[in-house]
Amino acid sequence: MSTQTQILLQPRPYASSAGRLLLLPLLPHRRPLKPLPSEIWSHIFKLAVLDEGGRTGATSALLTVCKGFSEAVLPLVYANVCISKTSTLESFCTRLHAADQKWDSIRRIPYSAPGRWVQVLDMSGITFTSRLQALQMDSLLTALFPLVPFLAHVTLNPPFLLSKRAVKSLARREGASNILTLRGIGYVPSISAAAGLEGDPLVELMRRCINLEELEVIDQGPDPSESEFLSDLPTAQLPEHFTPLSLDHLHTLTLLSMHSSPLMLAMLESPLPVLRKLTITPYDDIPYPTSIVNQFIATHGTHLRSLSLFTPKSWPSRLHPSPPDVLLSSPSLRHLSLEFPLPELRHPQRESLSDQHPLQILSIPRPTLDFWRILQRLLPHLPALQVVRSRDVRWLRKGMTSRAQEAGIQGELREWQRRLIRRGIRVLDADWQENN
Repeated sequence: MSTQTQILLQPRPYASSAGRLLLLPLLPHRRPLKPLPSEIWSHIFKLAVLDEGGRTGATSALLTVCKGFSEAVLPLVYANVCISKTSTLESFCTRLHAADQKWDSIRRIPYSAPGRWVQVLDMSGITFTSRLQALQMDSLLTALFPLVPFLAHVTLNPPFLLSKRAVKSLARREGASNILTLRGIGYVPSISAAAGLEGDPLVELMRRCINLEELEVIDQGPDPSESEFLSDLPTAQLPEHFTPLSLDHLHTLTLLSMHSSPLMLAMLESPLPVLRKLTITPYDDIPYPTSIVNQFIATHGTHLRSLSLFTPKSWPSRLHPSPPDVLLSSPSLRHLSLEFPLPELRHPQRESLSDQHPLQILSIPRPTLDFWRILQRLLPHLPALQVVRSRDVRWLRKGMTSRAQEAGIQGELREWQRRLIRRGIRVLDADWQENN
C-alpha cells in the first residue's frame, strides 16, 4: 500500500494507552482537470457575448467573474461596436484616446488597446437633428479612425455625409488595407477643374482599400431631372495619366441615385474581376456622358451573377427607365431585379443553345399586363427560369373571399401563377412565399 494513501491518527499524549490507527481513504484521489485550450474558451465567450446578429450582448456579468474572464471577454466586446447615439460615440472616442495616451511599446505591442480590438463599427442607427450634431460626429470620426488600425467593417447612416477630412483620415491611416466592407456611405460628387478625378476623396479611399470586398454608396446630390437642361450638369473627366484602381476583391457593389460621379468613372476605367453582385439606379433616359450607368453595366456585366436596378423611394417620385439590353450585356446573370418603368427586354434573334440565357430568378415590383407580353416572348430564351418574384406585393391571407383574391393586383398575380406553373416556374411575393 502506498504511503500517500495512508492516514495515521495518533491518540493524545495523556491517553491511558498509546497507539496508532490506520485509516484508508474510501475514494481514490481525483485527477486534476486538463485546462481547456484558449481557442475553446474564445469560442465559448463568443457564444456568450455575441447575439444571433453578431452584435455584442450583455457582458457585465462575465467581466466581473474574474480577471481572466475579463481579459478574454474585453477584446470580443470591442471587436463589434454598435453605436446609436452621438453621446455614446463621444464616450467611445474618449475611451480610445485615453488608452492611446497611456500606451507604450515596452511590451512590443504595435497598437494600444482597446483600439486595436475594434474590427466592426456600426453607426447606422445614429440620427441627426441639427447640423451641429453632424459636425460633431464628423470631428469625432476624424479623430477616431487613426486609433482603430484593424477596422474592417464600417456602416454609416446614408444621410450623414463624411467630410473630406474624415474620408482622408480613414484613407491615410495605418491599416487602410484592412477595410473589407463600407456600407451606407453618403456621397455628393464635387466635380471641378481644380479638384479633378484624383482629388475626389472617395477615389483616394478606394485607391488605398486594396482588399475591399463590399461597397455601398448613396448619392445625396440633386436628381438630374431637377436640372432644366441636362447639358448643364457637370461631368467627370478622365485625366491623361490615370492609374486604374486595384479592387481585385470587390464582389458586391451598390451605387444608388448616382448617374455620374468621379467614383463611377474611376471604377468604369478600372478592372473589377470578381464583381458578382451589382445594385444600381437606372438612368436610361439620360444620355452619355451625363450618365454612365448603361456603360457601367455593359463594361462590368460580363461576369455578374446578380443585377438589381433599384431607385430609392423619394418624394416626389423620380423613376427613370432601365436599359432594355441588360440580358445581352450580362450573359451570366442568375438573378435580375427590375424597376418601374419596366423595360422592353431584348433577347437574341436566333434560338440556339448558345443563345439561351441562364437567368433563374426574375424580380419585378408588381405584375402588369404589358410586361406579361414581354415576358412571354422571353420565356423561350430563359429555359433555366425558376422563380418570378413580385417584391412589392404580398399574397392575401387565408380566409379572404374569392372575389377579393381575384381583384386588382392579386388577380393579376394569381393569373401569372396559373400561366407560369405550367412551365414549372414559381410565383413568389415580397416575403418569398408561394400561394398554396
